[in-house]
Amino acid sequence: MKTILISVCGFMIIALIMTLFNYENLIRFIPARSHSQVTGAQGRPKQPQSELLRPVTNDMISYTLQKNELNITYDHGKNWVKVPVEQDQLFAGEYNGNKQELIDGSYMLTEHRAAFLHSDGANTENKSVVLTYSLDHGKTWKNATVTTSFTAMRFRKVRFINEHFGYVILSGDRTMSQESSRVFLTQDGGHSWKETASTGVTQLISDGGFVNESTGFLSFGTINPENPELYVTEDGGKSWSKAVFTMPKKYLKIFVTAEIPTIEGNHLAVFVNQGPNGDYEGGKVKGKFISEDNGRTWVFSEEVQPDEN
Repeated sequence: MKTILISVCGFMIIALIMTLFNYENLIRFIPARSHSQVTGAQGRPKQPQSELLRPVTNDMISYTLQKNELNITYDHGKNWVKVPVEQDQLFAGEYNGNKQELIDGSYMLTEHRAAFLHSDGANTENKSVVLTYSLDHGKTWKNATVTTSFTAMRFRKVRFINEHFGYVILSGDRTMSQESSRVFLTQDGGHSWKETASTGVTQLISDGGFVNESTGFLSFGTINPENPELYVTEDGGKSWSKAVFTMPKKYLKIFVTAEIPTIEGNHLAVFVNQGPNGDYEGGKVKGKFISEDNGRTWVFSEEVQPDEN
C-alpha cells in the first residue's frame, strides 16, 4: 500500500512539472501587447476615442468646449490646457450664441495671449464683466475686472493691438431697437481698465475697434439701416463724433453698415456692407471707402466682391 501511494505521488509531481513546462512554452508564442498600445506614442495613458478632445478649428492654436469646459491647444490638439472659467459664464447675457462655439469677438487666442471675456456668474443681472487671460500658454492665469456692474450683455468684443493697449466693447440693456454701449481701454496689458466717454448713441451696435491707441470707431445700425452710422474718436475715447460719408447716388440705401476701418498705406480704408436685407448684386458686394483725415470723412473708392475683402 505504501509503495502504491509513493508511485501515485511521483506520477502527480511529474504531471505537474510537464504542465508547467508546456504552459511556459505556450506563453512564448502569444504576442504581447506593445507599450505603445497601452500608453500611446508619448508614454501617456491612451484615452478612449470618445474622450479625445477635438479642436473647433484646424488652426495650430484653437480651443474646444467638450466635456462642458473650455480647453485650449497650441499644437493642433496634441496637448491641452484647461481655462479656469465656468462654461456658463462665457455665454451669460442677452445673447448666448449657439454654445457649440465661443461667441465671436468675445475671446482672443494668439501665440502671445489667450483672453476670454465673460460674466462673473450665470445670473446676467448687473454682474461684473471679467477678462481672464494668460501670457504664457496657460501656465498661469489672471483675472481683471473690466467693469463691476453691467446688465445682460448682447454685443461683446475684446482685442489687443499691441502688448500694452487693448479694448473691450460691450452693449446691453436692450429695449426694442435701443440699447446702451460702453467702451473700456487698457494701457497695461489688461491688468486695469478705464471706461471712455459715451457716444450718446442708443442704436444697436454692429461692431467697433481701434486702429491705434488714439483712433477708434463704433459702427451702429443692425435693424434695417439706411446709411452708415460710424462714430470716431481721435483722442483715445475722450470724445466721439459722427463720421461723414460721401455716398454716390447709385449706392444710397445700398451700402449701409460700416465695418471696422483699417490702416492702408498713408490713409484709412473701410468696407461698407449691405446690412441684413441687402440684395444688390446678390447682397455680398461691399463698397470700399477711403479717408485721408483719420476717419472723419469718407469718399467712395470702388465696389468689392466677396473674395476680394
